[in-house]
Amino acid sequence: MIDLRRVPDLWQRCDVTVRDFPFALLLAVASLLPAFQGKGTEIGELPARPFDALAVVAVALQCLPLAVRRRWPAVCLVLVSLGFVLDQLHAYHALAGTALPIALVSAGAHLERHRRVTVVVLSAAYVPLAVALDRLGATEPVEGYVLFYLALVLAWGIGAWLRSTRAAEAERRLRIAEATRAAERTRIARELHDVVTHHVTAMVVQAEAARYLTAAPDRLDATLSAVTDTGRRAIADLRHMLDLLNPDHDPEIRTPSVGELHPLVEQTRRAGQPVEFTEEGRPAESAGSAEFVAYRVVQESLTNALKYAHGSRTAVRVRHGGKEITVEVTTDGSGSRTGSPGGSGRGLAGLRERVEALGGEFSADRQAGGGFVVRARIPAGSPS
Repeated sequence: MIDLRRVPDLWQRCDVTVRDFPFALLLAVASLLPAFQGKGTEIGELPARPFDALAVVAVALQCLPLAVRRRWPAVCLVLVSLGFVLDQLHAYHALAGTALPIALVSAGAHLERHRRVTVVVLSAAYVPLAVALDRLGATEPVEGYVLFYLALVLAWGIGAWLRSTRAAEAERRLRIAEATRAAERTRIARELHDVVTHHVTAMVVQAEAARYLTAAPDRLDATLSAVTDTGRRAIADLRHMLDLLNPDHDPEIRTPSVGELHPLVEQTRRAGQPVEFTEEGRPAESAGSAEFVAYRVVQESLTNALKYAHGSRTAVRVRHGGKEITVEVTTDGSGSRTGSPGGSGRGLAGLRERVEALGGEFSADRQAGGGFVVRARIPAGSPS
C-alpha cells in the first residue's frame, strides 16, 4: 500500500512541469464548461460569440502552456499571448484569459534572458491588438485599454519582485554558508594548533634535552620514553579530533575537560618544566563548554611556558565556582628558550575568542618582574 505520508515528498520530487500541469489542465477544462463560457477576460466590449472549434484552440493555447511556465517561461508567454489575441479578436471571452497575467507573473519571476526585449515586444504588440479590436467595432474607450495594459504591467512587476526577493534570499543563504565555512575552518585550525603545538613543543624540548644526557643512560632512557609517550598522546589526540570532525562521528565522543588537567601537567613536568598545580572546588555538573575552554587555556599556557620560559617555575591555579571557572597560569621569566620552536601568537588570540564567545574575560600580560600571567574567567553552564 502507498504510504500517504510520503505523497508530499514524492510530489516535490516530480519535475516542475509535472507539478504545474494539473493547474493548466484544470483551467482548460473549466474554460470549456458551458457555465463559464463568456465569463472571462474581456477588452474591447465586443459581443460574446458561442464557442466553436477555434475557441477550443484558443483555450488550449492559453491554458496548456502554463504547464511549462517555470521551465520555459518565454515559450509559455508567447503561446498564451497568441491564444489571448485569438480569444479577444473572436470575442469568445473565455475564462482561459486569466492565464495571461499568470504567464506574465511567471515570466517576470523565472525568465533569465532577454527580459527587456520581451517587455518591449509585448508592449508593442498590444497596440495592433487594440487597433484591430477597434476596427472590429469595439466600443472600449482609450482609458480602458490603458488600464488593462497597466494591469498587465502590474502582473509582470509582481513576477519581477518575486525574482528579486528570491535572488536576495539566495544571496543571504550564500553569505551564511560562506560565513559558516569560514567559522568551521577557523575552528579546525584552532583545534589543530592546540593539539599539535603542545605535544610537538614538548617533544622538541625533550629531544633537545636528550642531547646532553648521553653520559647518564638512565636519565636519557627516561627522556626518550617521555618523547615516545608524548608522540603517542599527540597521535591519539589527533585521531580524537578527526573523529569529532567526521560528520558520522559518535556523539558520545568526549572533548577534553578540566578533569584531564593532571595528565597534562604531568606531561609538561616530564618535558622539564616545573609546574605547581592547584585546583579548588569541584567542577559543576552543567559546566558544558566551560570545562573544555578551561582545559585549552591551561594547555596553551603550558605550551607557551615550554617555548618561552623553559625550566622556569610555572603555577597553574584552577578554581571552580558555582557560576564560573577561573584559571590563572603564572610563569617566571628566568628560564631559557634554547631549542624551543617559535610561535605565531595564534594560540592566545584563539583563547580570547573562545573565552569571550562564552561571555567570559581573558587577559595575557607580562609581569613587572619578568614572566607572564594568563587569566581567564569562564562562565559555567554554557551548552557544549
